Amino acid sequence: MWNNGAMDVRLDTSLELLLERAPLAQASRVLATVVATAGSTYRKPGARMLLMADGSYIGLLSGGCLESDLQIHAREVLDSGVARAVEYDTRGPDDILFGVGAGCEGTMRVLLEPAGPGSTAEAALAAVGRLTHAGETTSLIMVHNSQMRLGTYHGKDPAPAERARAYVEILAPPPHLLICGAAPDAQPVVSTARALGWRVSVVDHRPAYAVAARFPGADVRVANPKSLRDEVDLARCHAAVVMSHHLPSDEVYLRELAQAGVPAYVGLLGPKARRARLAKELGPLTETLRDRIRGPVGLDIGAITPEGIALSIVGQIHAWLAGRDYSEAVLTQAVT
Repeated sequence: MWNNGAMDVRLDTSLELLLERAPLAQASRVLATVVATAGSTYRKPGARMLLMADGSYIGLLSGGCLESDLQIHAREVLDSGVARAVEYDTRGPDDILFGVGAGCEGTMRVLLEPAGPGSTAEAALAAVGRLTHAGETTSLIMVHNSQMRLGTYHGKDPAPAERARAYVEILAPPPHLLICGAAPDAQPVVSTARALGWRVSVVDHRPAYAVAARFPGADVRVANPKSLRDEVDLARCHAAVVMSHHLPSDEVYLRELAQAGVPAYVGLLGPKARRARLAKELGPLTETLRDRIRGPVGLDIGAITPEGIALSIVGQIHAWLAGRDYSEAVLTQAVT
């Protein structure tokens, strides 16, 4: 979890991606969760994957070296219906005993539990997914050493009360990106952010552009730029990118964002000359955006295609959310 100076955010969106990619069919499956590590490991506590009854899986807990062994344990969990915890020690020559040869020089404890329809694990993950999607912070409790039932519980649900070892994971909401403008080049920005498991809202005043089918997984709205603060809860957005390609609309979007005071990151698409023209139109309001605006938006990666530009934009936002510090010329350009 990272606090970017304005609000908490979680960049590890593996939980959301797992929920999105899990099949809807009534399939038997096992949830594998890393609950403890030491030394160098591919994933850290809280990482998850689903192992399906047909041998397929969603997600990874290693670079592929532990998954085959996990499948064997998962089959036993499916057959017995009883959760268990397994441990892997990839330090030194003992690694050969496990038949994985990972050479990662670390240890990992993994909780395996039934996660099919009606299971405690499925209910816990679904409850947490709904809350984080709504921008709430919540928690999961993974009981992995106890005389009673092992498993994953939502923080608000009763877990076993006897003495037990558990990993408690506090889950801040994933990034919420607002895109002001639904022109064609907004599509790769949205798809790149969605591939990372981010929440995305898209607003445009043009019905021909603001079509939900063009932005799978995003919340798409047709709205006048002047009503931005009424249409979107800006306080729950971590970043906004203004890219309507319509100068008057971009001016209004910036004006709305300036007056709202949030989010703390505002990206502006377009060259410096366009940025300067918008600054002149905004007048004194420009000052309220000075520490928030990035324009031209995006990291200088030599992007040429819309997809490359989308990568540079989302990459810069990701870096900013993670607290990475870049040169002033790249990260703190102001609308002046």
